Formats: sequence, C-alpha cells, structure tokens
Amino acid sequence: QVQLVEFGGGLVQPGGSLRLSCAASGFIFSINAMGWYRQAPGKQRELVAGLSSGGSTNYADSVKGRFTISRDNARKMVYLQMNSLKPEDTAVYYCSVDGHWGQGTQVTVSS
Repeated sequence: QVQLVEFGGGLVQPGGSLRLSCAASGFIFSINAMGWYRQAPGKQRELVAGLSSGGSTNYADSVKGRFTISRDNARKMVYLQMNSLKPEDTAVYYCSVDGHWGQGTQVTVSS
C-alpha cells in the first residue's frame, strides 16, 4: 500500500531554513506527481508546491522564490527546501500523492 513518511520539521527562527523530506513506497514513484501541502491551525489545507513526473513545478504565491520542491526517483524521496521562513509558514506539512497523505511534520517559525 502507499506509504508516505515526512520528516525534517522543527522550530526555526524567522529568516531561517529547513528542508523537509518525504520517503515514499508502495507505488511507482517515478511516474507520479508529488505535492507538499500545509495546514495551519484553524485553516484549510493548502497546496504549497507540486512537482510532476516530468519535472514541472508549481508553487503557492506565498512561497514563490523561497521554497523549492525536488525529487530523487532512485531513492523515492521528495524534498521541500524552505528558505527565508516567516511566522506565517507555521503549519503541519504533508506529503501527498494521488489522494494519499503522510502523517505530517510540524514546522514552527518563531523567535
């Protein structure tokens, strides 16, 4: 079955960086688009970044120029490099493929 395991979250000061990782299994990773979503308290889950099997990317306007999504098909991993973090980036971040979700990893941006 599809399994997605996120890790790499934590507490970081404003302006700092984090790299989230997602380990995938149970499906043909290389042919699937992958996405990172986030959900802040009291808000709906939103798409942060998407990456197609062909390498095309799309980002939420709020993270453009600061976040970068990438993938390693050989390792079945997808990453989210987050730079210049802001308090409003605080949320639980989820990896997703084809309607499946990981358990999420908490990112807190605070001084």
